[in-house]
Amino acid sequence: MEFFPCFFSVVFVFRNQANDLEKFLIEATTTIGKAVSDYELIVVDNASDDDSVSVLKSLAGESGLANLQVYALTKEVDADTASWVGLENALGDFVAVIDPLTDDIGFILEMLKRSVGGADVVFARNEKKPEQSFAYRGANFVFHSLYKKLNGVDLAKEAPHYRILSKRVINFILQHPQPAITYRHLPATGGFARAYLNYSSAPKASRTKRLGESVDRGMRLLVSTTRAPMRLVTYLSMFGAIANLVYSVYVLAVGILKTDVAPGWVSFSLQQSGMFFLISLVLLVLGEYIINMASLSNEGPLYHVAQEFTSGRMTRLDKLNIEEVMHDPQKRSAP
Repeated sequence: MEFFPCFFSVVFVFRNQANDLEKFLIEATTTIGKAVSDYELIVVDNASDDDSVSVLKSLAGESGLANLQVYALTKEVDADTASWVGLENALGDFVAVIDPLTDDIGFILEMLKRSVGGADVVFARNEKKPEQSFAYRGANFVFHSLYKKLNGVDLAKEAPHYRILSKRVINFILQHPQPAITYRHLPATGGFARAYLNYSSAPKASRTKRLGESVDRGMRLLVSTTRAPMRLVTYLSMFGAIANLVYSVYVLAVGILKTDVAPGWVSFSLQQSGMFFLISLVLLVLGEYIINMASLSNEGPLYHVAQEFTSGRMTRLDKLNIEEVMHDPQKRSAP
């Protein structure tokens, strides 16, 4: 077995899996225990209503598993938020996020090899997917297509859930106001050294995903990571303002060129088009203001240095006029 001289953290998110907790954690310990200098297993219990917390307390006892850290949430959150709970509390040089039901724990050493080799982010994609309902698969396809068109990133292929992040990437995500949301896509777009691996392993079980919660999560991702939805509103407002302005010119032309115009039609039409023109301008300004405020609140620092290198030979040091003088303490000036 290959040995990696690093501190490795592994994050699990569980909910109502009391019967499988010990099996999954023992498998993880067996896989990574002798492969790294030190490790920790971080378990985030996503507000389970079975005996999961009691089982985890037993496993964390003196006679239980070593290096186990447990965070039990008071209410259920989405998978990305629960994963971030473990990530921001991890101490390792590298941190892995694993869904034990769909991800192959045995593949983690291959991923860690790429991380130690210099990749700040290592993504692993399982080619075999768990079965989901037709409605969920359809909504999932629409969301990923739309997200890729707006952001240029295919989350399913370019930012899968199974990943290893270096501490440098986690510190970078921590600088963002909403790290639990940006964690999903930022490692794939932050300019860090990345590696993509594919493997094929049958999922252990199929976790039923609720369509309503997935739609809500997808909308939050779209709104918080791109300006496109609000930019569409401003474009429509601009179109409305221009259309009403053109209509006003048309009304004036009709009033001047035609003699059989109904009394009051010109003034009423100009009044209506003027009001809608002003409303469109207000929406345009408001939309641009919201975009600007969202940029200030959602976007992270203006820049982040992913890696820094310095040449082993600096020519400016050769040009310094420095002379080394050796002082002999026995040589002193005569009195």
